[in-house]
Amino acid sequence: MTRRSRDTSTAPDSPPVRGGTINDIARLAGVSKKTVSRVINRSPLVQQETREKIEALIREVGYVPDPMARGLAFRKSFLIGMVYDNPNAQYIVNMQEGALASLRGSGFELVVHPCDSKSEDYIEGVRHFVLQHRLHGVILVPRVSEDGALVEMLQQAGCRYARIAAVSLDEPARMIATNDRLGAVEVANYLESLGHRNIGLITGPQRYLSTRERGAGFLQALSRRGIELPPDNIVEGGYTFESGVACAERLLALDPRPTAIFTLNDEMAAGVYKAAFKIGLAVPDDLSVVGFDDSPLASRLWPSLSSVRLPIRDMGSFAAAMLIANEDAARAAPLIAPHLVVRESCHPPKNGGRGAH
Repeated sequence: MTRRSRDTSTAPDSPPVRGGTINDIARLAGVSKKTVSRVINRSPLVQQETREKIEALIREVGYVPDPMARGLAFRKSFLIGMVYDNPNAQYIVNMQEGALASLRGSGFELVVHPCDSKSEDYIEGVRHFVLQHRLHGVILVPRVSEDGALVEMLQQAGCRYARIAAVSLDEPARMIATNDRLGAVEVANYLESLGHRNIGLITGPQRYLSTRERGAGFLQALSRRGIELPPDNIVEGGYTFESGVACAERLLALDPRPTAIFTLNDEMAAGVYKAAFKIGLAVPDDLSVVGFDDSPLASRLWPSLSSVRLPIRDMGSFAAAMLIANEDAARAAPLIAPHLVVRESCHPPKNGGRGAH
């Protein structure tokens, strides 16, 4: 009788394919799959020597646990969602970068859900997203962060959340308030100090809390300095470059035209640059411009744009950190204080601030 040769493919010293599986790690370490799982999930029920051995094998093999599989195995999700309805792509990218920085090395992953908050069924869409992925928590980005009905749905679904908004709307451990009004006040004081009195304001959509907070802060600060803007000097934009161009064209057609324009984000400020260039106006010699957010665009424009700095990456990082922290150890985010970064886009007006013809 022919004796079969012994299959050594599962011998303890046989290296797995790069990437491997949890079974490969368990076999190489000489432990159970459950022990490997405990190490992956940072359980204290593993001896230090065993933990170090397993972690070294994971690094050597390049094994990456699947977040969905981990969630199913431990009845705990390792996915953090980000829900947003925001037309400013750079804002969202910066927010995601900040969240990913906090999640790096934690075992959690980020999944995103863009939505249209004007749609009748958008809350149901978010609910489906949360339940389908069994999310551990959700980062709510303006404008959806301002929606009380959405927050109520998440509470009913038992899903943790962190809200980012212009003012505090929730408990400190669930809230990152950006205090937008403070930055707008600083812009008003700065422009008036340069001598500008005929000023244009390009807002965002009025349904955004950031629009209302930034706009109110700016107008009230001007009023305290004796400046009241006529209705024609206030135009509603859409937080997009194209809306900035269209709104600036309206403002620059006024007689007298404004000597300075404040836009409630940087994308619209870039639109003002284009509208001014089209009719032969130079920034800042003929027109001063200030934006909001201090996105990378602000320093790339020429001349560079003065803008209110919001730490958008930090906001995303704080939100993610709040969600993955132990609930008992959850802390409020650090105080966010926006401030004006002065660059080259503003000069005193040529004619003493009365407006140009």
